[in-house]
Amino acid sequence: MKLIKLDAIDSTNDFLKSLSSQDELENFTVVTAENQTKGKGQVGGVWKSEAGKNLTMSVLVKNFLFSNEEVFNLSVLVSLAVAEVLKSLNIPDICVKWPNDILSYNKKLVGILIENTIKSDGRIVSVVGIGINVNQTDFSELPTASSLSVISGRIFNKEELAILIVEKMKEKIQLWKTSSVTFLGDYFNFLFKKGIPTAFRDNKNQDFMGIIQGVSPIGKLQVLLEDDSVAEYEIKEVKMLY
Repeated sequence: MKLIKLDAIDSTNDFLKSLSSQDELENFTVVTAENQTKGKGQVGGVWKSEAGKNLTMSVLVKNFLFSNEEVFNLSVLVSLAVAEVLKSLNIPDICVKWPNDILSYNKKLVGILIENTIKSDGRIVSVVGIGINVNQTDFSELPTASSLSVISGRIFNKEELAILIVEKMKEKIQLWKTSSVTFLGDYFNFLFKKGIPTAFRDNKNQDFMGIIQGVSPIGKLQVLLEDDSVAEYEIKEVKMLY
């Protein structure tokens, strides 16, 4: 894989998106940065990371998505790739908080942001941004976050971790293309709070209780409500309270 290592950049996703306008750019090209000044999270959020301590990377994925209905498939595969790599490194209690945060012991370790560009010929080019708290130990300003180092008591090699994740992503994508496996079942097995009564807040600021039943093929969270109906929510429509 082609690896571009930067000391500092505003956003690895933005940098790779600008590079991806060049059609000859190799699939699975990776950009990493020691310091990212304007990291992005889901729904306009900000990804904060201590310089030099964490893995901030973006991966180019081409020739996988061919319609908007398939976009969630990439989120599933990336979530599983990261979760399985962390599990292989003996990070305990790994789960996926819908749609694609990775947690350990209810603490956020990983944020994933996938940005898709539709080319004039209909092709979809994806830039997969992955931020992993690796060797940072101070989370006094981020009480819901932690790192691989805090949880395991070890120091990790960030570049080796990046290679493991990209290789696992490639493996998952190849399997998806060549078999009938959808991986949604594997994704659901990792899902945080599935089957457990959980508090939510909707986009009208109303709190309610529900039980996660699953996730639809296009990525909507399916929640069993107190009246026994099942509602489906987009990422901007509901927030889990925990």
